[in-house]
Amino acid sequence: MIGGMAERVVAACDGASKGNPGPAGWAWVVADHDEVPGRWEAGPLGTTTNNVAELTALERLLTAVARDVPLEIRMDSQYAMKAVTTWLPNWKRNGWKTAAGKPVANQELVAHIDELLDGREVEFRYVPAHQVGGDPLNDFADRAASQAATLQEQAGSNHGSPEPPPSPDPVASAPGRRGTPARKRTSSRTIKAKFPGRCVCGRSYAAGDPIARNAQGWGHPECRTTGD
Repeated sequence: MIGGMAERVVAACDGASKGNPGPAGWAWVVADHDEVPGRWEAGPLGTTTNNVAELTALERLLTAVARDVPLEIRMDSQYAMKAVTTWLPNWKRNGWKTAAGKPVANQELVAHIDELLDGREVEFRYVPAHQVGGDPLNDFADRAASQAATLQEQAGSNHGSPEPPPSPDPVASAPGRRGTPARKRTSSRTIKAKFPGRCVCGRSYAAGDPIARNAQGWGHPECRTTGD
């Protein structure tokens, strides 16, 4: 467990699901000096949703850091952040029911995170994912979670694992690929996303953004013809 430090610790956590639901993984990273990625851990979750992966990443980070250490946690999941801050008090007041009277999704995870947050100093900070010049800690956690989801293997600084590989840049690489045409999808229907999520291409989308069904779930409309 990380502890023994009086000053605030800066960290990031992220989850990934290749298909949502699909092979999933979680990751957290704690900064060294100058907010350089330092200690980190990532692990597999089998087949589950992106939201479960995001919440699990937060749960594992809070478990790994001593309760008396002040934390700044950077996340690119508005769902996970709002679930454990904005929405949680009303859910508990309503007997773990949503405003619509439905059972709260992922209740066990959210309740455990609530216990882990009790009595500790935590500041949540939302950072957009996959931005040029974006937050290096969030980028590291994103890459580690994606690798854990793909390989379904444990990794981390305690395991002597190398830094996770860089994320592919589908926007930059797509125009140059002229060999095999992408497989067409029969449906061109787009809808507005109810919750933030992550496309099969690896980039996130926000609530309210247009999304379309692709080969492995829902994502950016321009990705609906991509791959297998």
